[in-house]
Formats: sequence, structure tokens, C-alpha cells
Amino acid sequence: MIFGRRKKNENRSTASTTAAESGETTEAGEELEPSSAREEVALATGRAATGPFDDAEKDTSSGYIDLGALRIAAAENLQLRLEVEERTKRVIAVTLDIKGSNLQLQAFAAPRSEGLWDEIRGQIAASVGSQGGTVEEREGEFGTELIAKLPAQTPDGRAGFRVARFVGVDGPRWFLRGVFGGPAAMDPALAEPMEQLFRNVVVVRGDHPLPPRELLQLRLPKDAGAPKQQPERPKTAPDDPLRRGPEITHIG
Repeated sequence: MIFGRRKKNENRSTASTTAAESGETTEAGEELEPSSAREEVALATGRAATGPFDDAEKDTSSGYIDLGALRIAAAENLQLRLEVEERTKRVIAVTLDIKGSNLQLQAFAAPRSEGLWDEIRGQIAASVGSQGGTVEEREGEFGTELIAKLPAQTPDGRAGFRVARFVGVDGPRWFLRGVFGGPAAMDPALAEPMEQLFRNVVVVRGDHPLPPRELLQLRLPKDAGAPKQQPERPKTAPDDPLRRGPEITHIG
């Protein structure tokens, strides 16, 4: 397994606008105690049984990579990369890669009585539309999803588009956003390993009060070691949810 981190120059991360790993290019308030009603909703919809999970629902004592607010199940051929905000040096996202497909993850604090995904979908659609892209809303493996396409250039120089698949899950006082990129964004068969990774994610919300949409704190794994510096790619606009950011720094 490979750990890495990339630097990102952003003033603030949000559930709707943080940059995600590039997709496949193709032609043309303060929180209170957990709500029992919310837990009942989770059980009724099956999230607590099928994932992603709250840390109270899943034993992560073995077989999981501890990143603070997120715990990731180890998997064959998995490469794990962390995105670091350059100004604050804090980890703001984790991207999972398997054989060219990727899944970016971020977890946020959410209100105890309602979810965030319905509102955030509209904000993602507006952001993509402002960049000349299109968004299709559909029902998928994790409920309502968004397929976003942004204008891009194919490797041979022709006009095309870049594809990303946005999914969101509301848990007990947290919201988990995933962005599928690469072949997994368009091919259901190739998406299966990435979807399983998403289902196995465990969110560690903590008991401390946080305002809604506050990014839950991530960190490097304790055994990751010191980073080996590598040159960065030119930075991209922070409000572009689909374009690749600067190159990561590999660890180990």
C-alpha cells in the first residue's frame, strides 16, 4: 500500500466545492447530542447495516487505516493519498486509487435533525454549470447521485469532457461525500471495487460540538513516516470540483 499527500492551495474546504481527483476524459450552527430519530432513519434506510458506517456501528480495531475522522478498510492494490491545504498544512481530503480509478472522500459535521446532501447537490450543479459543464441527477447505489461533465481536452487534442460521479451519505451528525473519478466514474463494473471501499468507510464524528459543514479533522496515519518531497504540478482553480490538483508527495 502507498501513502501519499498532495498540497492544495485553498482558503476553506466545503462539502460542495473542494477539488476532486480528475475523472475520465471522453470526447465531446453548533451541534447537540445525537438524535434517536436520526438513528432510526439510518436503520430504516439500511445505511447502518450496509455502510458507510458510524464508528459506533463498526469495529475498526484491525484491518483499517486510521486517518482520524475517517477509517479506511485495507484493500489489495489500494493507494491512499492525502490532500493538504498549503496555508494551514491540514489534511482536507483523502483519495483512494485502485488501478487508475479513484475515490475522493471528505466528511463534514451535519445537523442532528436533517441531512446536507439535498442542499449540496444543488450547489455542485451550480458550480459545474458555471464552468460550462452539465450535471445529470440519477438514482444509484447510494441514493441520489450526480454525474458531472466538464469541458476538457482529450489526449489527442480534441474537444471532450471530464466525468465525475458525486455521491453523498448522511449519517448521525455527519455527512460523507465521495467523488468517483477515472474509469469508475462511467463503467459500473470498474466502479464495484471503489463502491465497496466507500461502503466500508467508517466516520469518526466525535462528541464535541461543531457547526454544520465543518470539515472533520483528518491526519496522516501514525506509521506513514516522513514525506519525500517531489515537484508539484501547477495549481488549479479551487472552485473546480473535477480537475486534478498539484502532484502528491509519496510516503514510504
